Amino acid sequence: MNEVEFTEQLKGLKTDGKTTTELYNEISALALNYGLSKATAPATKNAYYFSMEFLIGRSFFNNLMELGVLETVRGILAEKGVDINVFEEIEDAALGNGGLGRLAACFLDSAAGVGLPLHGYGIRYKYGLFKQAIENGFQVELPDDWQRFGDPWSIRRESEKRLIKFADMTVTAVPYDMPVFGKRVNFLRLWQAEGSEKAQKISEYLYPADDTEDGKMLRLRQEYFFSAAAVGELVEKHAKKHGKNFDNFADFNVIQLNDTHPVLASAEFIRKLTAEYKVPFPDALGIAKKTFAYTNHTVLPEALECWNADLVKKILPDIYSVLIKIHLRQREELTALKCSAEEISEMSIYASDRFSMANLAVYIGKSVNGVAKLHTEILENNLFKTAYKYYPEKFQNKTNGITQRRWLMLCNKELSELIDETIGEKWRNDISLLSGINSHIRDITDGFIKVKSKKKSQLFDYIKKHEGVEIPDGFIVYSQVKRLHEYKRQLMTAFAILGIYKGLKSGSIKDFQPSVFIFGAKSAPAYRRAKAIIKFINEIAVKVNSDEATNGLLKVVFVRNYNVSYAEKIVAGTDVSLQVSTAGLEASGTGNMKFMMNGAVTCGTMDGANIEIVELAGLENNYIFGEEVDGIERLKKVGYDPCKLLKSNTLHSFAASTLIDGTFSDGGSGDFKELYDALTVGASWHKPDNYFVLHDLQSYVDALLKINADYKNKKEFAVKQLKNIANSAYFSSDRTIKEYATDIWEIE
Repeated sequence: MNEVEFTEQLKGLKTDGKTTTELYNEISALALNYGLSKATAPATKNAYYFSMEFLIGRSFFNNLMELGVLETVRGILAEKGVDINVFEEIEDAALGNGGLGRLAACFLDSAAGVGLPLHGYGIRYKYGLFKQAIENGFQVELPDDWQRFGDPWSIRRESEKRLIKFADMTVTAVPYDMPVFGKRVNFLRLWQAEGSEKAQKISEYLYPADDTEDGKMLRLRQEYFFSAAAVGELVEKHAKKHGKNFDNFADFNVIQLNDTHPVLASAEFIRKLTAEYKVPFPDALGIAKKTFAYTNHTVLPEALECWNADLVKKILPDIYSVLIKIHLRQREELTALKCSAEEISEMSIYASDRFSMANLAVYIGKSVNGVAKLHTEILENNLFKTAYKYYPEKFQNKTNGITQRRWLMLCNKELSELIDETIGEKWRNDISLLSGINSHIRDITDGFIKVKSKKKSQLFDYIKKHEGVEIPDGFIVYSQVKRLHEYKRQLMTAFAILGIYKGLKSGSIKDFQPSVFIFGAKSAPAYRRAKAIIKFINEIAVKVNSDEATNGLLKVVFVRNYNVSYAEKIVAGTDVSLQVSTAGLEASGTGNMKFMMNGAVTCGTMDGANIEIVELAGLENNYIFGEEVDGIERLKKVGYDPCKLLKSNTLHSFAASTLIDGTFSDGGSGDFKELYDALTVGASWHKPDNYFVLHDLQSYVDALLKINADYKNKKEFAVKQLKNIANSAYFSSDRTIKEYATDIWEIE
């Protein structure tokens, strides 16, 4: 089918009397057939991205844009009396939690966009992460049945299903292919678990609660299920084409492990080669070392998976045996390298009856990469310090990126058109040309201010429709939208808002530009403190928004069920991106890049990719505050007493005391008192104010007020915003994926 045929079929489509869902499925099916007709020839060598998450978002608009027919469809539907925006009610495929899954989706988009053969492997969850409702300020988790609108962009491959064996059951893995369109057509293959009711649970929910033995077992089943299905398929395809000689497997295949979740794939690869193809263990291990590469996304200990050996042995006895063999071989190698006993322990795959997935990934991986300069330095100098000492050649940095197709061209059509008028349209195919804006910034400030104003109005309309909160035009938009975690310090932003609110009430803050703080976040269902922070923010929002003395100057909105589609609206309409994690804990961040590319200044710490944002766009065009990594480490060593701050600083004492003085209600849960204790007393597993919220609070408020003052000169503030856009091309995932392709995967 060519574009003319697609257009004619679309023109012949009857729309009268059809529901939005029916039209969505019919138009998607037409576009899918058109897209598949453009499929490219198989590559000699392919890369495969194994990830527990792919936060795809809504496929409809993005795929039509990638196929070059979005405006055609918009026009034809308009002629039929249908506004294409009605399809925004089709909800996202929320098959991811946050940055990890969104990065995976961006990588697939960019690889297809630049013509690289990269394919994804993951799980086709029946339900997404969860649908977030807010009841009386509390997060409530509801099932996210994303398939209820149909799934027209997936193709079930019944003939390619596989059997995955556990000690206590056998599960059928059925693949569904989602094409990824660009200069070539790649595929995201998601496996669905079928069979018994117990088997089907494997692909029912993303990240089932793992605070029980059954929960841990289900998580382990999930990780092995999709890894084994993918590895089995790749190994058998190779054997069919090249015979049982696997020495050249890595000449045709490379597997990138997206964090520790799919690391069991390396053990399964060795098991399959040795058990089914009789490859000697040393040879299979050597082949694996040339095939697998590992991306680390976090330095937080709780996110570096370790599996209880007895649990592995119980349901995956063959994998247990392989892991022990790998462990023994690793000890031999490390002993030969004259590593000390302590060094061997630090790098060991197996210790204290637990298997370390991170250590396994580092040992097997031909490459280990962090996702921002600072993050990679922390891996080399801290987390994997000993491994770096003995295997420095393995380590490299690959700063994350985002796809400008979704995060600029699709979500900000108006800004994209302004860029077209300024530097021409070639930047759409070569994002590096965005730097040409630097020569025209002073000429387009007025145009940019108009675009930003329009995007803010669209965002405010969307918020009014979905949250019932009315925000007048002219407000500065500050946004902190990301996963809810203590280290990301949404609590610090809440305290800062209270400080500003108090200043407005007392009159100590004068000449304040009207501002709205937008939060969007989901907490893990069992994460009590994170859920308490959501409740606290919503309590603040009720108080601030209902205060007629100040609500013309200050508003707070916590958007419900934050997802990719909501993000598309927020990043385009935001003036100030709040990236305020404790220095040294945010691996990279990708939200900061989306905001930068859409003309938001960064207000943040020197953490993750914020450092590179400042290097590229200029410190003078962003707002950096708080302790840096060295300072945080120093405080940890010499000691830090947040209670002294509470006694000496009125901002701190006022903000923190609202958790316990009855200003806000936690519904009798005791959660606010627990938050207060975490800041002032600590807990058995951490010291008081473990994330230095109170330490950085004053400098944070100062930075927010400096932004507010600077915004009075809208033209000069627009210059700062445009400087960020003009220097954001480095953060395109096109650049990132090309680096992976050249430096790790060796594909073209």
